[in-house]
Amino acid sequence: MRKQLLTIIATGLTTMVMAGGIVTNTNQSASYVRMPAQDATLGIDAAYFNPAGLAFMADGFYVSINNQYIIQTREITSTFPGMNRTKFEGGVTAPLFPGFYMVLKKEKVAFSLGINPIGGGGSAMFKNGLPSFEQQVAVLPSLLTDAGIATTAYEFSSQFEGRSLMWGLQANGSYAINDVISFSVGIRYVIAQNFYTGYIKDIRINPQHPLNPAGAGQMTSAPEFFGILSTVATNAANSLTLLVEGGGGELTLGQAVSQNHLTEEQATQLAAGLGVPDYTTYPATISQIQTAYQTNAATMAAYSAMTSNKEVDVEQNGFGLAPIIGVNVKVNDRLNIGFKYEHKASLNVKNKTKKDDAKLYPDGVSYPNDMPTTLSLGVSYKATHKLGVSAGAHYYIDKTAAYGKIKSLDDNGFPTFYENKEVIDNNFLEIALGFEYELTDKILLSTGYLRTQSGVNMKYHSDLSHSLSTNTVGLGGRYQVSDKIGVNIGFMKSFYLMQTKPFDIPVVYDETYKRSTTVFALGVDLKF
Repeated sequence: MRKQLLTIIATGLTTMVMAGGIVTNTNQSASYVRMPAQDATLGIDAAYFNPAGLAFMADGFYVSINNQYIIQTREITSTFPGMNRTKFEGGVTAPLFPGFYMVLKKEKVAFSLGINPIGGGGSAMFKNGLPSFEQQVAVLPSLLTDAGIATTAYEFSSQFEGRSLMWGLQANGSYAINDVISFSVGIRYVIAQNFYTGYIKDIRINPQHPLNPAGAGQMTSAPEFFGILSTVATNAANSLTLLVEGGGGELTLGQAVSQNHLTEEQATQLAAGLGVPDYTTYPATISQIQTAYQTNAATMAAYSAMTSNKEVDVEQNGFGLAPIIGVNVKVNDRLNIGFKYEHKASLNVKNKTKKDDAKLYPDGVSYPNDMPTTLSLGVSYKATHKLGVSAGAHYYIDKTAAYGKIKSLDDNGFPTFYENKEVIDNNFLEIALGFEYELTDKILLSTGYLRTQSGVNMKYHSDLSHSLSTNTVGLGGRYQVSDKIGVNIGFMKSFYLMQTKPFDIPVVYDETYKRSTTVFALGVDLKF
């Protein structure tokens, strides 16, 4: 049985990454949702996607207000033997996923501000816990049966909820060197907040044992049963103290009875408690028997503690800065190229612990929670008077960041972390292609495709935190209400590539991870 229950909670949760890298969100506007190749855009949301391109906007003051309603379903199946439940379903809902942008453009200069959830978002709820929760209880029947206490069933209650959000506050300055080339310099202030709550409680088993308080073979409280066994073993060990201290420690039970140190009934009970049917043939000495009972008492006390109710309630907070530079090349009125470099934001989140029965989150301990260096390149091309074609690519340099993937915990809950290069073989790549068609002067229709390729290896995946490659389709449109007001609507669906991870500890089994995400978006662009 594992030393601590709920250990998996400490590995951290990426609650919502709709589009983007392992921890980075790129679905930052309604325009993106309807057409995800925005890296060469010259619209208001270029404040995020292509800040250098803002220098080629018409003079004026612009505001873009966006929100997305995001629903993500998660399904995890496990072949771990002996579990009551093999399928675990959870969900993430983010009814509020805003993006706000302001741009002030005057002649060759533009200043912009963006506020958005650059990472995370939403709340993940697993009402029946996770496979890693159930596994630690499911092993109890076999452990007890192997120890000579026939047990066939277990039950318990568990739940886990995680929320993770990184707000990005971004400011840029953009300048057009000439009619072709512009550049931008900016900074993003990242505020990270994680919240984890969870519990495992009311663990019950049905040991076929005379000390089962509910009756042999009946369901009973596991910590209570183990506590009774610990008390009985302690009393048995203590009953031999005088004999050992009096020099009888080297006697066998048979010798102790023949010398009238023990009665036959006492010797029979002491032998039976260790699974020995006939004390007369048992070769162990009194000292060895006392040590065995002391060991059993400590083991049962540990089992009682491990199966007692465990609850976690912790908040983590941190912040970091990411410098951003961009270059835009407006080849002509039909072809535009945008480039953006975002430097790594080094973050550490510190525990603010309210409850930690499992000793997973020592108060005040910090965990790495970086945002990776990102390279973005986009091209937009006006193929005809009405048809526009766009393409983009994002490269997330995950291997040089630190995501706080936990390798192990000591007895006090202090973590040792994997280096990213140990759990990530290749950096994350994202490629997008999109089309926009001007149906009328007021109505624009759009669609696009997005492919993400995760580079993590099997060490990274767990039931709580895994990174899956995706195929995503977006569609929608824009309605130009007037020269100063435009409305964007979008729909996006992500199809995740199923991943199966093999395990061989403590037994051979597999876990399979599945997800799907649906997004509805609405945005309003204003010019003053």
